[in-house]
Amino acid sequence: MIKLKIWGGAGEHGRSCYFFAGEQNRIMFDCGVKKEGEGIYPLMIAEEIPQLNAIFLSHAHEDHSIGLPLLYKHGYKGDIWTTRATADQLERYFDSWRKYVSRRGGELPYEEKHIKAMTYRYLEDYAPPGEWFEPSNGLKLKWGRSGHLVGSVWFMLEMEGRKLFFSGDYSRESQLLDADTPTNSITDLSIVDNAYGMENESQIIKLEQLRQTAERVLEAGGQLLLPVPALGRGQELLIWAAEQFPEYDLIVEKGIWQGLETMGNRPEWLRSGALERIEAMLNSNKVIIPLDDQDRSSLLERDIPCIIFTGDGMMESPQARWYYEQLSQGANHSVILTGHTPRGSFARQLLNEGTMTSGCRVQHICYKVHQGLPDVSQMLNEVPSRQAVLVHAPKEETDLVVSRLLDEGYHGLYSLEPGGELNI
Repeated sequence: MIKLKIWGGAGEHGRSCYFFAGEQNRIMFDCGVKKEGEGIYPLMIAEEIPQLNAIFLSHAHEDHSIGLPLLYKHGYKGDIWTTRATADQLERYFDSWRKYVSRRGGELPYEEKHIKAMTYRYLEDYAPPGEWFEPSNGLKLKWGRSGHLVGSVWFMLEMEGRKLFFSGDYSRESQLLDADTPTNSITDLSIVDNAYGMENESQIIKLEQLRQTAERVLEAGGQLLLPVPALGRGQELLIWAAEQFPEYDLIVEKGIWQGLETMGNRPEWLRSGALERIEAMLNSNKVIIPLDDQDRSSLLERDIPCIIFTGDGMMESPQARWYYEQLSQGANHSVILTGHTPRGSFARQLLNEGTMTSGCRVQHICYKVHQGLPDVSQMLNEVPSRQAVLVHAPKEETDLVVSRLLDEGYHGLYSLEPGGELNI
């Protein structure tokens, strides 16, 4: 028998961390943090950590990776199995998290030496997507691209006579990133991304909502602020905006632009035709990259319609807040949030307050980088499982999805919470 221990990620948005204990092997998928307060870390049991045989990391985002140094602090001596692209991004995310915690007056629960102790095995050095290999005695693994971020993957694992599937963060609807379909014979357990819960609208519908809203702002002479993550959704929306509104300037912060260059250097993660779109964007004469605060102020003082891309989709960074303060006095200006806004974040505060008395409108229009109800249904058909745990959304929302799918004839579905366990 294998036991799954939920150390984070089920019944909540953030701190993805799934520990599997068998008779001979103990493995973990992801070890992230929840971006609330000074950070909420996985419910790990310290004495279990030295017994880990392997850690598998799906991608670099904070809610999947930031807890990894804690494993080395508590005695893990092995490697982290991930892609080279993911490992290359981690330094940036650890630096960003350090600043986030510092701004809140907190302290990290680990030291720099624990980050430096992290070592990696690169999946692509052992097998291409979709092919099985043996990372260690008693384990067989295959992986595939998940369409969420450059370097992001799903895992299929055979362990002690059981077959396990972990979707990571999965999206079929990325404009730029390719995703491999994780088809397989029946698995014993699947952990499936359901971050959007009961949401059933397609990316096409979302983008049309975004286009119409952006068009109204720009045609009224307003400036539109899009706070986005520095990697992933930011590059997708940047290219989308350039193609939809070629007559308008795009003010793009350096980190997002560098992320686009990085994406262009990783063609193995891209859809057919995406590289050409990226190269066209990199050669655009409508992009302005501010050099400093004075340059930013001068660009906004032109008072002409434009789209502004700044890092940090939760608007916690000083730069994102500065842009908001500059636009907040203009009735024609607008902010569109396109991702998750956790409790306590500045983005959530603005949404809760609605349209500010100063006039600048703040709205939320989701850009899909996860799965909703129809996507989960499709994945369960592709990867039929005796048991499946739906994750990455609040417990109440997950309960609704499980209930709906059970009514539709699916079986073995679970809505769990951190601290929960499941026998496989």
